[in-house]
Amino acid sequence: MMQHIGLLPRLIIGIISGILIGLYLPEWTGRILYTFTHLFGEFLGYIVPLIIIGFIVAGIAELGAKAGRLLAGTAGLAYVSTILAGIAAFFIALVVIPQFITHGAAGDPDAEGLVPFIEISTPPIMGVMTALVTAFIFGLGINFLKNEKQQTTMFQFVEEFRSIIVLVITKVIIPLLPVHIAGIFADMAATGEAFQTLSVFARVFVLIILMHLGYLVIQFSIAASRVGGNPLKSLKNMLPAYTTALGTMSSAATIPVTLQSAKSNGVSERIAEFVIPLSATIHLAGSTITLVACSVAVVVLDGGTPDFTNFFPYIILLGVTMIAAPGVPGGAVVAALGLMSSILGFTEAQQGLMLALYMAQDGFGTACNVTGDGAISQLIDSWSDKPEAEQPAREA
Repeated sequence: MMQHIGLLPRLIIGIISGILIGLYLPEWTGRILYTFTHLFGEFLGYIVPLIIIGFIVAGIAELGAKAGRLLAGTAGLAYVSTILAGIAAFFIALVVIPQFITHGAAGDPDAEGLVPFIEISTPPIMGVMTALVTAFIFGLGINFLKNEKQQTTMFQFVEEFRSIIVLVITKVIIPLLPVHIAGIFADMAATGEAFQTLSVFARVFVLIILMHLGYLVIQFSIAASRVGGNPLKSLKNMLPAYTTALGTMSSAATIPVTLQSAKSNGVSERIAEFVIPLSATIHLAGSTITLVACSVAVVVLDGGTPDFTNFFPYIILLGVTMIAAPGVPGGAVVAALGLMSSILGFTEAQQGLMLALYMAQDGFGTACNVTGDGAISQLIDSWSDKPEAEQPAREA
């Protein structure tokens, strides 16, 4: 019956259950739950490099079938937008979040938490950076072979490999996330951290939504400066895409609505039908805003000081990793777990907090992603050469 309940309600149930187990039930029950959390965390660490390889290799290999100049413009604009969103989110979060989170607000660092009954180490087959480099080498190589020599065996293999990883994410990781988070909160309840952490969640959530909306206004204002018209009216025309993504939490599932919304803003059919599906997989500004802001919150919550010299490479690589993110609810944060541990040094508990924070607003992040795709399509449309007959009259 639980599989028929939405992911967010299941996460809330997991958090509440974990806190109740950590506070009121015998310690051995919490240890059983935390044993699962430990083993699941090891599995997450193992699968992350495979996610990166599976999705980035296939993503790069697929790009060869696209129009070169149009592809380069769309990909470049999407990447720059994603990186700028992450940088802006860092500095805003750095100023705002410490105003309502004190250093070390998560509780007493010396308090004893739960100990798993069984500890099994499952090291990944390679590090995150090794996986990224490997993915680029194989992705570019397969792209070349596919286009120059028409050899598609390796391309078929990486497509099937990606399908396997999608199955693991959709059938194993996402369904078990509520139990994993329940174990984390059971441990936090045992150490007295749970309620302090929950008090922070709502305020971080509100800040993230405001940053999403602010960035959308900036994106459409820039597009309006190029194509003319009213940016707020363009945003209004994208509202069907925003609300659809809010419900589906999937950029891919929202593509038909996003296409229609972009065309209502005067984007030509040829450009919209190329840019919107491509941007749905490579332009994740909203997800990046969420991941960066949540990362800052977790660092401050655990008594650290966010440092831009650490966060800048994290943001740069997030822009690449988001391309690898599968188009399923929670896919972006799962794909980014390796960067959190390798660059920011996040522990298993901190990664669990990131999962909970991100999943609580996943629909809003996706809505920001797809709505921003409309601004990208307007800009690309204004730069492209097309017959006069293809240029619909733009609304004033």
